[in-house]
Amino acid sequence: MLARRIIACLDVRDGRVVKGTKFLDLRDAGDPLACAQRYVDGGVDEIVVLDVSATLEERIASLRTIAAVAEAVDVPVTVGGGVRGVEDFARLLDAGADKVAVNSAAVADPELLSRAARRFGNQCVVLSIDARRVAGGYECYTHAGTRAAPRDAIAWAREAQQLGAGEILLTSIDRDGTRGGFDLELIAACARAVSAPLVASGGARDAGSFADALLAGADAALGASVFHDADCTIAEVKRCCAAANLAMRT
Repeated sequence: MLARRIIACLDVRDGRVVKGTKFLDLRDAGDPLACAQRYVDGGVDEIVVLDVSATLEERIASLRTIAAVAEAVDVPVTVGGGVRGVEDFARLLDAGADKVAVNSAAVADPELLSRAARRFGNQCVVLSIDARRVAGGYECYTHAGTRAAPRDAIAWAREAQQLGAGEILLTSIDRDGTRGGFDLELIAACARAVSAPLVASGGARDAGSFADALLAGADAALGASVFHDADCTIAEVKRCCAAANLAMRT
């Protein structure tokens, strides 16, 4: 089995790292470059940079921020925010991203995943799903969690993989920033539906919560505020996961 990954997420707005709860009430959490360097020095396996206002402002994620982070770190960097077409994939990859995450544009035009995969390879194409629990399952949301989409999150993950998505970044809006633990039911349902690598996001509480997400079926688990506020270190997370007999990257 492939080693599991621990990922740090930088939600960026106006050149600063921000973090809220359930996508609301954003607060400043530091400088993107300084945060990225700190987490890489601490042993994180990957960095995700999400420009949280890009789609609402109808622009692509900040290329300057992406280039600075990508140049400074030696781990893979996934970038999302404001992606509308294949050319935006190209611009972000040229700026230094290793993978590009897309949500709203893929919901509106699912074939975008296929076009991007044909041009850049599946490994570069990440479908970002922001899911909220509803009666009978989970519903997708777009535009930074402000618009409900008429799609079941699990069915959409399955379809997206068939279209060419090489990875699924699955965020529970209900758990985001709450430190209430990952939504293990959501993770397990998606893991059963897809074979592509699954990144669990939303709700990281402590080192043990990362192990819970991985044991539920995720290939990687992502943290933001739990790292920004030093509730636990990446080394602690990896030790806890290893103690749960999970193969971890060193």
